[in-house]
Amino acid sequence: QVQLVESGGALVQAGGSLKLSCAASTRTYSNYAMGWFRQAPGKEREFVAAMTWGGRSTDYADSVKGRFTISRDNAKNTVYLQMNSLKPEDTAVYYCAVPARGSNWLFRSTSNYDYWGQGTQVTVSS
Repeated sequence: QVQLVESGGALVQAGGSLKLSCAASTRTYSNYAMGWFRQAPGKEREFVAAMTWGGRSTDYADSVKGRFTISRDNAKNTVYLQMNSLKPEDTAVYYCAVPARGSNWLFRSTSNYDYWGQGTQVTVSS
C-alpha cells in the first residue's frame, strides 16, 4: 500500500510559476517510479510527467515539455513538479501516482497506476 499527499496548488497568473509536492508513505514498496497527472473539468485525467526511482529516466507530455520539471528527494519520499511559464490551459487538479506493484517503469496510462493522491488544484488566470 502507498499513501500519497499532494500540496502546493494555488491560483497563479499566466506566465507564473508553481511547485507541487507529493509526499509518499509506504512500507510495502521501494525503488518505485512516480508520476504526475492532471484532470481539467469535463476532461479525462491525462499524463503530465514521470520519473524513475533513481531519477535517471524521465518522461514528459508534449504539452509541458520544456516548461515543467519533475524531480524527487528519496530521502524525504517526495516527488516535485516545478511548473514554469504557466498557461490557462494548465488549469486542472494535479495528482501524483505510483504504478501498480510499485514498479520502477515509466507509464503514461492511468491504468498502470494503482495508487493516487487526493489531488491539488492549480488555477492559472489569463
